[in-house]
Parts: sequence; C-alpha cells; structure tokens
Amino acid sequence: MPDGKEEIYSIMFTSLKHPARRKILRVLADKPLAFSEMLELLGISSSNLTYHLENLGELVSKDENGVYRLSTFGQASVNTMKIVEEAPQIQPKKGNHVTRKWRVMTVALLIGLIVCASVIAVEFGTVTQAISERDSIKSDYNQLLSWTSTTNDAIDFLQSVVQIDTSKYQATLLSRTVETRKDLGGISEEVMRYSLTSTGSGSASRLNIIFNFRNCEFYRYQLTVEEGSPIYAEAQSPFVLDAAKNIVDRLQNYGTGSYLANMSQLMSRASNSDHIEIKEGNIKLTATVAGDKGDVLMEYTEKDVDFSVKSLELIFENNVLKQLTDGWNLFTIGSTDAKISSERAVTLARSALNGYTWTYNGIVVSSFQFNPEPASVIFHPTTKNDLALYPQWTVTFYLDKVYAGNIYMISVPVWADTGEIGQIEPRNSPQTINS
Repeated sequence: MPDGKEEIYSIMFTSLKHPARRKILRVLADKPLAFSEMLELLGISSSNLTYHLENLGELVSKDENGVYRLSTFGQASVNTMKIVEEAPQIQPKKGNHVTRKWRVMTVALLIGLIVCASVIAVEFGTVTQAISERDSIKSDYNQLLSWTSTTNDAIDFLQSVVQIDTSKYQATLLSRTVETRKDLGGISEEVMRYSLTSTGSGSASRLNIIFNFRNCEFYRYQLTVEEGSPIYAEAQSPFVLDAAKNIVDRLQNYGTGSYLANMSQLMSRASNSDHIEIKEGNIKLTATVAGDKGDVLMEYTEKDVDFSVKSLELIFENNVLKQLTDGWNLFTIGSTDAKISSERAVTLARSALNGYTWTYNGIVVSSFQFNPEPASVIFHPTTKNDLALYPQWTVTFYLDKVYAGNIYMISVPVWADTGEIGQIEPRNSPQTINS
C-alpha cells in the first residue's frame, strides 16, 4: 500500500477513536467554520483545538481566509460515524449473545469499507485492489487503537506535573513516530515532538518538548527552551530539591505505583546540600545540586547492585525541569548476581577480541590492534532483548588507528552474572549508553 494511503488511513482511524476529533468532524460536516467559531462551539482551549486540527491532517483543509472544511476523506469519516451511530439496536435472541468482540469487528469492517470506497472515488481504483488491502487496513486500525491515548497523556503531563500554563501557548505537533523496539522485547515506542509558542502580549516564550511513551505508558519528558522561559500556571520553588519533591508528589496523581509515594517520603529526608546519597529499602537516592542546576536520581538497588535504568530521574537547569525519565514500572530485575569483577571483565573482553572481525561497506576488518588498557570500564545493568535487567560490564578499548567506517574504538559487553560476552560493537563516536 502506498505510504500516502497508509497515512490517511492512520489519521482517519485515529480521529474516529478520539471524541474531540469526532466532534470537530461533526461541526465541520454542518458547515465550514473559522478557528474562532470552532472555539466557541467546542468550548476547548485554542492550544487543544490547534493540536487536534494538526492531527486531523488530510481530513480537513483550510482556505486562504482561514476557514476550515472537510476534505473527501473527512466526509468519509463522518459517513462512517453515521453508519455506526445510526445503526438500529438489535435485541439478541435467547442464546445468541452478541459480544463486544464482534461489535468491534463489525465497526472495523464498516470503517474499512468506507475507506476503500473513498479511495475508489478519489483515485478510480478497482474493487479488487481495495479488497486486497482490507486486511492491511484492519491491522493498522487494531494497532492504532493502542496509540491514541498518548495525546491526552502528554497534555495532562504538561498541565498536572510540570504545571506549564498551556492556555498561554499555541501548540504545534512537529512529528510523531512509532517503532517496535526489538531490543526491548518488541514493545512499541512512540515519540512525540511539540513546539509551544506563547500567545498574547506578555514575554515571548518558545519551547520544544519531546515525549516518549513505551507500551502507551509515559517514559520520558524532555524540554528545550528556545526563547524566554516557561510560563507556569503556578509559582515554582527556586530550590532544586524542593522542586523535585513537588514534581514527584504531582506525578503520583498522574501515574500509578506505590514507588512514587516511597520516593516522595525518601526525598523528604534530603537536605539542601551539594551531594546527597540516601538508601531506604530498594530505593537509592542520589542528588547532585549546584545552584540552579541539579540531577536527582532514584534507582532500584538490591544486593549492592544499582539498576540505574529502573529508576526515576529528574534533571534541572536554570531551575527548570529539563528532563524527567521514569523506567521504574517498565523494567523488571532478571538477576542481581554480579559475581564478575571489573578486572575479570577486562580479561574476558581482551580474550573476546582475539579473532574478532567486522565488516563495513563490504570491507572486512580482520587484523587490528588495540590498547590492552581499556579506555573505560562501565558497570551498567541492561536488558537481554526483553525488559528484564541483568548486571553488565561494558569494556571499551582504543584501536591503534582509524579503520574503515572511521572506527577507532571497540566496546565489549560482559554479563556480570555469567561472564558471557554480549554483542561486540565497533565505534566511530565516543561511547554512549541509552536505554
């Protein structure tokens, strides 16, 4: 199926799933409307309306006078809603129970038929071709059902956790991507990028915000201040540790999990010093503060093994929350048995490079030298193609020269619980570790 059709199908299915977008489609089905007219009819903020209009994509169009109207595919979406909503209610006979599963399948089939009909009307395709695409449409629909909730989750996070005053901003969705993370057991990861520009006569403020959702659960928030400062709905504490605790408290209302309450209690014991390290139960709090900058990390710890990926981390700069990462609920613990020392890991890593080769653009590198003294030895528990964490050493060596592909370093992962070697990785940039 061409990429353009897939995008339109995705937009259509996403719009029909979201009640606010269904309402926008209904009012535009009655007559074309200006932005201000829709605001009055819908009773939502301008930033929310802008966001939803952005996501309606090819379903709506705007003329040079700023008037919005339905496109052919937008009208097809409205027709789909009418078929579903106006269908007569049939009382099942005794012994003939219509389950929710069959109702969902019926709706999906109706949507598929409407979309196929629209494609035929616009592109004069054949009925045979449309039927052959039906299975792909249904697959896209079922997958999209699990992605649409993240839009409201992102807005809710900005308002309830970070307390940014979204009514003061015009929001634009810059990009939205979804990928399957095979290295994390096949979970789906959605990345949403927004631009927020302040409206009104106050001080200019322009923000770029990135959200990561994994399996439809919040994972990471990243903020870049392009101009001015964030506009908050309420005053924020000028002290990093106080601000961090307040955010954790508000995060309890946004997310779930008793760990947040435990973290909040642990932070209550922290004093406003430059460096803090407190451990309670399976939570270890480490905080480094320098004026208006700070890094607050609360990680899972067991048997003296710190699992930094299973953690909650808050990074501040200029008293502004620049990044919040929450992987506590996502990851589990596969092993806490770290019996391989760093010295033993280096020895195993050196041996693993004997006879190792790599290929770059058809060039096989089979003969190379490396400095036997490692450039770095990092202990960093990570996953084994799933969401369970295991203790691991990553030993990195400098090569004697730059090889094909600008390779000048090579990293050897050593599992600390078994001594087994992971996937060796030639590097052409300084080592970074991301989960």
